[in-house]
Amino acid sequence: MRKQTMEFVRSGDYVAEVPVTLIEGEGDWTPRLSLDDARKLEAVRLALKRGDVAAASKHGRVFALMALPA
Repeated sequence: MRKQTMEFVRSGDYVAEVPVTLIEGEGDWTPRLSLDDARKLEAVRLALKRGDVAAASKHGRVFALMALPA
């Protein structure tokens, strides 16, 4: 069974909301990501780490984080 969900990847002052598919089945390693989705999340993480918002936004929505005064 496959289930669509969102994963959040945060690096520095950015967070990306990336759509992925969780694969559920019988066994010890469920739910799991496909290799393509795992690579997509890693590409987004690396893009955010180097500040390349354009590259990260090819895979999902990117948000800038800001601290609020207490």
